[in-house]
Amino acid sequence: MNRADHDLSSVTFAPATALLARIRAGKLRSRDLLEHYLARIEAHGAAINAVVVRNFAAARECADRADRALAHGEWLGPLHGLPMTIKESFHMTGTPTTFGFSEFRNNVAAKNAVVVERLLAAGAVIFGKTNVPPGLMDGQSNNEVYGRTNNPWDLERTPGGSSGGSAAALAAGLSALELGSDIASSIRNPSHYCGIYGHKPSYGLCPQDGHMLLETHQSADIAVVGPMARSADDLELALSIIAGPAAPASAAYRLSLPESRCTELADFRVALIVDDPFAEVDAPVQDQLILLGDFLTRAGARVAHNVRPAFDSLELYQLYMVLLRAAVASSIPDEEFESEMVRARGANRATREMAKLNAYGATLSHRDWLRLDEERQRVRLNWREFFDRFDLVLCPPLSSAAFRHSSIPPQLRSLNVNGHEVPFENQLFWAGYAGLAYLPATVAPIGLTPGGLPVGVQIIGPECADRTCLRFAQLLERRYRAFVPPPRFLD
Repeated sequence: MNRADHDLSSVTFAPATALLARIRAGKLRSRDLLEHYLARIEAHGAAINAVVVRNFAAARECADRADRALAHGEWLGPLHGLPMTIKESFHMTGTPTTFGFSEFRNNVAAKNAVVVERLLAAGAVIFGKTNVPPGLMDGQSNNEVYGRTNNPWDLERTPGGSSGGSAAALAAGLSALELGSDIASSIRNPSHYCGIYGHKPSYGLCPQDGHMLLETHQSADIAVVGPMARSADDLELALSIIAGPAAPASAAYRLSLPESRCTELADFRVALIVDDPFAEVDAPVQDQLILLGDFLTRAGARVAHNVRPAFDSLELYQLYMVLLRAAVASSIPDEEFESEMVRARGANRATREMAKLNAYGATLSHRDWLRLDEERQRVRLNWREFFDRFDLVLCPPLSSAAFRHSSIPPQLRSLNVNGHEVPFENQLFWAGYAGLAYLPATVAPIGLTPGGLPVGVQIIGPECADRTCLRFAQLLERRYRAFVPPPRFLD
């Protein structure tokens, strides 16, 4: 390599696909790129506190192996020698999985999660794990084990959660690629807050095995695992690696995702939703979505404003919240479950008091769950019919941009939206829009608020039309707005 190749400042915020191209061409060594990220963690780690589990020694050995292999003409896979990080909640051999709980500090994984194994088999160099909230259940990432992660755009604000450390690491240029998870916007929320790209796959597309605190063999309802990156191209590459059935189903069939419905912006029929009476959206977020709609119209796309399936917003939100609580109920300790049973007395599907509705969801009878699941199936059918007329829905990922760090529990927290306080949990309506019906959703950055905070768009497609969502995000990246580094971390 010549002297210019040793100056790695130009690669800090480069897409993973561009870094891989340089590695393959012999213009960049994996070990040098790894050391560059590790140096940035040393320089900026205290300010961000994103990469909280460090696997540096093993990563150096892995990077050296990749460089030796390339010197002998061997290419280890589509992620050959790429330094990356993963969310703390994934099992990786020899590293702790705590979910942010201090009592699990010594919960060291004996084997890799299936998706982690797939990344490693593709040649990735995983050098650390990134921060989460306790139990992965908050829109910020702060816990007693690792402390608080800050947003690279404003250190006084949250990077989101539960994949908040993942988004902060990418935005600050501390890692090349990330692996996150999402049940209530945990990929989409931080991607929006930090100005990066994230993809929530169609439900069941990527195996959840090994994304757990304690050993279980169930795949949680609604929950998915998916990639986060600084480019939509990186999302597509990572998804192609982690998606597909795990054993024993992998012996019987292979995944073959359909190609994108459209190839150019002018081909798309999109429904643009900028607000909702139940989950009010802050004006600066609405403004960016409106500007996006104007651009798409000029680009030739067919844009329908405020057209949506005929859902009652409150009823859709309540159904999502009940099934969301039911999806994580098995992890509730017995004593807490008994308390929730008491709180849930007299509750039903139409209960409007959120604490009581949440308790109802956590303690559902199997009979009630089946009835609510039947409602969900009707919602899925409604979406399928809607997508006969539209290729995508564009809507907010959340109601506002990143909020200031808060010590108030999510259930009691409020956000200031358009000058008045609204319940924090109301904005989970936008998480449930795609999550309840198992739909894929990509978040892409589209601008900044007047205060300089990132705003993203949530791109929702039909079930298993993940490539349609990703193609649209790629076109926006090329023609509208790409990732922009936060000014504080440009050095």
